[in-house]
Amino acid sequence: MTVTIVGSQLGDEGKGGVVDLYGDAADVVARYQGGDNAGHTVVHDGEKYKLSLVPSGAVRGKIGVLGNGCVVNPETLFDEIDQLRDRGLDPDVRVAERAHVILPYHRALDGIEEEEKEDLAAGTTKRGIGPTYEDKAGRRGVRIGDLLDPDTLRERLEYVVPQKKALAEEVFDKETGEAFDIDHLYDTYREYGERLAEERMTVDCGTFLQERIDAGENVMLEGAQGTSLDIDHGVYPYVTSSNPTAGGATVGTGLGPTVVGDGEVIGIVKAYLSRVGTGPLPTELGGVEDQTPDYDADEGAGSEEEELATYIRDEGGEYGTVTGRPRRVGWLDMPMLRHAARANGFTGLAVNHVDVLAGLDEVKVGHSYEFDGEEIFTMPPTTEQWGRCEATFKTFEGWPDVDWAAVAEDGYEAIPENARTYLEYVSDELDAPVYAVGVGPGREETVVVENPYE
Repeated sequence: MTVTIVGSQLGDEGKGGVVDLYGDAADVVARYQGGDNAGHTVVHDGEKYKLSLVPSGAVRGKIGVLGNGCVVNPETLFDEIDQLRDRGLDPDVRVAERAHVILPYHRALDGIEEEEKEDLAAGTTKRGIGPTYEDKAGRRGVRIGDLLDPDTLRERLEYVVPQKKALAEEVFDKETGEAFDIDHLYDTYREYGERLAEERMTVDCGTFLQERIDAGENVMLEGAQGTSLDIDHGVYPYVTSSNPTAGGATVGTGLGPTVVGDGEVIGIVKAYLSRVGTGPLPTELGGVEDQTPDYDADEGAGSEEEELATYIRDEGGEYGTVTGRPRRVGWLDMPMLRHAARANGFTGLAVNHVDVLAGLDEVKVGHSYEFDGEEIFTMPPTTEQWGRCEATFKTFEGWPDVDWAAVAEDGYEAIPENARTYLEYVSDELDAPVYAVGVGPGREETVVVENPYE
């Protein structure tokens, strides 16, 4: 069967930890979209592994697959594989031949265009993700399979590179170097192709995964980012360039929608809200300009909201895995989660970081929005409309900071009562049961209520 792991918010929900949690029962873990902008942290045997491209399951000895919906930077891929090998692991990573390749000119243009967009900038990681998807849609991309065929690779580069060079030089008035040199790119990426071939890493993704399923193996499908960053269903234009939603799992792997739909779809929920990047955030604590408040806590400067935001940010480690950027934080946004539940069809939920909110006198939730004088319960279609929404809050009594390791060992009933009230509210609103509750960063610091593979 398949289990699909989907972020329900704006990314950073702890998807990698949930993949790791249920990974023992999975034989294959496949990522279905995104690139090396999708940082995730996995803690295994006390060791912390920060990955941006290699599927999380590779840390636990599972076969990791980068599906055709991914965009792949071979340099990042091999750097991560080599680092894992240096730490004593032997990751088995396969790459779809239909996946598109991130090239140096994509990264260069990503940085240039973000700078030029000014207020419309999406706050990208400048790793070339968007420009690579643009070339995919424009039918001028280079695919992993092309790296295996020298003639095709040369032909693709000779067609596209002059266009990119002209764009950088003539439109943006920028100097270009090796990133836009056909011979340099050909030599470099031909070597990557040779390594992919030597290590037998490339696959026809859909066929590979279906054969595994037909043989009775379990497949986990891993999305990057989150639902509200989806190019179609998110807060456009402050979104990623692909489909993190469950529908992306089928087009991004080659498995049929009935195969994915017959499995489980688990929505990963952070117990509060966080994001890196620009755009509205109705439940935000502090404003965008306050995301790294400059005040001396000893002198009592700064607003109460800023202090609370800083507390949650520090307790939750809310700094980007890839960039190190501080994340904006806010209370849980239920209209956002209702939107995600509908778009993905969640069959279960994993709620993370419940421990981060421990010790607060009260915990708030954005239950609904006031939008142009009307109460609404899901996100409106445009980001401009979302920016006009005012959150209507529901307040819960806080819960104590307890021995969370003991709670994880003892089970759901050991979670403080007020925290369980909070969890049950989320479950009821989304009409999906809670499968797991994260109460710490480690795999063992999770209360497992349901195993989707059983």
